[in-house]
Amino acid sequence: MVEMIFYCLVLGVFAGLLAGLFGIGGGVVIVPSLLALFAWQGFPPDSVMVIAIATSLATVVLTSIASMQAHRRIGTIEWPLVRQMAPMIFIGAIIGSWIAHQVPGRLLEGYFALFLIYVGFKMLNTSLGKRRREGATRIPYGVGGCVIGLFSAALGIGGGTLMVPYLVHMQRPMQIAVGVSSACGLPIAVASSISYIVLGWNVTASVPGFFGYIYVPAFVGIISTSVFFAPVGAKMAVRLPVEKLQRFFSLLLLLVAGGLLL
Repeated sequence: MVEMIFYCLVLGVFAGLLAGLFGIGGGVVIVPSLLALFAWQGFPPDSVMVIAIATSLATVVLTSIASMQAHRRIGTIEWPLVRQMAPMIFIGAIIGSWIAHQVPGRLLEGYFALFLIYVGFKMLNTSLGKRRREGATRIPYGVGGCVIGLFSAALGIGGGTLMVPYLVHMQRPMQIAVGVSSACGLPIAVASSISYIVLGWNVTASVPGFFGYIYVPAFVGIISTSVFFAPVGAKMAVRLPVEKLQRFFSLLLLLVAGGLLL
């Protein structure tokens, strides 16, 4: 147990730094790391993926609140847009959690690997979400929010990796896209966490350390450091060659994805 918490504290440091540096959700780092850590600890193979996803999303609740407050202070959240998208995001997240609960663990790992490949190539080609598309096809915000909530809950990510490119595609300014994404991460995390607690309640009721599918020691370890190191990563982004680091990180994601697929 002590070793588990130590590794999760270290994982929280990396997740926070990378989120601050690259503006991507910590789930991209947390889920594959927890997957390896839980497998090493001998967790049931059929449940290890959904446990990693649920625990990752639980950590997003606190980090999204901190991020939302920061963007609220600088005025980059378009609240009417948030109110328009949030209900459908909430519904999509509940559906996504149920899908992850039903899908076999190995298949879910494959889907997550494909998502990592998408993010990796996206980061190789350009900074996430910075390229605006003129004359882009408009998908209704409610529909887009539902789809983003679904995939975020099913894959264990906060939603920013999907939300920011979608809002930029919808011709929202980059600053507004990031601000709205920070606010919309909260309904994704809350709906997903509640769903994974309910869905996993009977599955893990007799296993110590679990709250539904959420593994509490890992959750506590990660948030103990990630909430402090995300601002550090944001400050480092001003001083370090982020574009080079981003390309290196994208290659790392592709290697992780390849390992999951194999």
